[in-house]
Amino acid sequence: MFDMMKMMGQIKEVQGKVKQAQENLVHITAEGEAGAGMVKAKVNGKKQLISVEIDDSLVNENDKEMIQDLTVAAVNKAMEEVDVLAKEEMRKATDGALPNIPGMDLGNMFNG
Repeated sequence: MFDMMKMMGQIKEVQGKVKQAQENLVHITAEGEAGAGMVKAKVNGKKQLISVEIDDSLVNENDKEMIQDLTVAAVNKAMEEVDVLAKEEMRKATDGALPNIPGMDLGNMFNG
C-alpha cells in the first residue's frame, strides 16, 4: 500500500510540473517569414499567433493595420477550433484505454 501512495505522490508531482511547463509556454516565442520577409508572423508556445507584419508594398497603407489585426484574430480562432477538435479526437482514441482514477485527469497529459 505504501508503494501505491508513493507512486500517487510522484504522479501528482509530475502533474504539477507538467501544468507549470504548460503555463510557461506562453513566454516562448518563435518567428516565421514568407516572401523574403515581406510577411512575418510571431507565435507563442501555446500555438497562438501574437503578431503579423505585412510589408507596405503588399497592401494599401490605410488597410495595413486592420489586415494585420484581422489576420491575427482569424488564425487564433482557427487554432482554438483545431485544438478543440484535436482534444476530442484524443479523447475518442483513449476512451476506456486509461484508468479512471477519481481526482486524476490523465487526459490532460496530452494537452499542449
